[in-house]
Amino acid sequence: MVKRIVAICLFLLFFSLPVLAADGLKSIVSENPATATMDRLEKAVTAAGFKVFARVDHAAGAKTVDMQLAPTELLIFGNPKGGTVLMQQQTTVGIDLPLKFLVWEADGKVMIGWNDPQWMAERHGIDPQHPVIQKVNGALQKFAAEAAKP
Repeated sequence: MVKRIVAICLFLLFFSLPVLAADGLKSIVSENPATATMDRLEKAVTAAGFKVFARVDHAAGAKTVDMQLAPTELLIFGNPKGGTVLMQQQTTVGIDLPLKFLVWEADGKVMIGWNDPQWMAERHGIDPQHPVIQKVNGALQKFAAEAAKP
C-alpha cells in the first residue's frame, strides 16, 4: 500500500512540475519572425519611456558552446518611476524587476512571454490592484499585442 501511495505521489509531482514552472507567465503568439518581434518590442518600450537595460540572445550564446537553440531572446527594461514605488511597498519585488519580455520560437510559432504583474504583486504581498501594477499590466499587454500583429 505504501509503495502505491509513493508511486501516485511521484506521478502527480512529475506531471505538475511543468505547470508550476509556468506560474505567473503570460504569453501570446506573434505573427512576425522572432527577431522582428523583439525589434518591435524594443521600439515600443523605448517609445513609452522605458529604459532598455539589455537584450540577451540566448541562441547566440548557445552557439558559443557549440549547442543549438531555437531563436530565443530576452529584453530587460524598466522605469524607476514605477519600479521604485513597488520596491518601496516590498523590497523583494526587486528580484522580478526590471521587467522582461521573452521571445522564443517553438513548434513553428513565435511566442512572446512576460511575467504577469498581478502574479508578481501577489508573490511579494503587494496589492494586485495597486495603480502601478494595473498600469504596468496594461502597458505590457499593449506592447506585446503591438509586437505580435502583422
